[in-house]
Amino acid sequence: MKSLITRTISGLAIVVLTILAVVLDRKALVFYIFLLSLIGIREFYMAVSNRNIKPIKIIGYMSCVGFMFNGLNFKWANLLNIFVFIIFSLLLFKMLKKQVAFMDILITFIGIIYIPFLFQHIIYLDSKIFIALVFMISWGTDTFAYIVGCLIGKHKLCPKLSPKKTIEGSIGGILGSVLLVSLLVVYTGLKPLWFFIVVALIGSVIAQIGDLTASKIKRMVGIKDFGFIMPGHGGILDRFDSILFVATYTFYILKIFYN
Repeated sequence: MKSLITRTISGLAIVVLTILAVVLDRKALVFYIFLLSLIGIREFYMAVSNRNIKPIKIIGYMSCVGFMFNGLNFKWANLLNIFVFIIFSLLLFKMLKKQVAFMDILITFIGIIYIPFLFQHIIYLDSKIFIALVFMISWGTDTFAYIVGCLIGKHKLCPKLSPKKTIEGSIGGILGSVLLVSLLVVYTGLKPLWFFIVVALIGSVIAQIGDLTASKIKRMVGIKDFGFIMPGHGGILDRFDSILFVATYTFYILKIFYN
């Protein structure tokens, strides 16, 4: 019971912080995403160090700064310049420090793509309603999957990756996501309803893939949680693993199919 209370309070705290960052202004959101990216990439690099991989952390942290300026619309901080800087810096490290292994460079780059770059898509959505859509899909899936799984979950979804996840919980997460998105669409007057239901359906599956991807990484490096900053949840990556995938998916699906 105590752990449930701790988990609930911790979860509500991050939800409140997220809502404040979204509703205040763009700068608040950019700095919030910057902070999440910085903590998240640190968690990732600390995790992979358990496998004797030594990512070049300073480049990962500097990429977060670059993406922050990108979010603030500094002209010089476009994506091309940021990635040119990242690749040039990694190659320079490899040339100057012979002990830097190829795997160290590869994991450094993967961490940058996986965390700050994917996080950046929340900012790229540039609409409070669409950002709300991302969190409705992702956290709606997580919450309903957890509740339904606890109540009626019997059949394991991916026991080798996440023993507690069930097929019943997965279906409950999808239905819960569709329900929340439908309420959001009706309340805000977005149209057509069927389009956003499809977005929610696919997005919920992607949210669960994002969650399982994080579970796979944790299994590979031999840890239970990425961090401890959120009691009852773990680290930033433990709470935002599905958000990373859903934000990116939502941005591109709306950019391509929704005017």
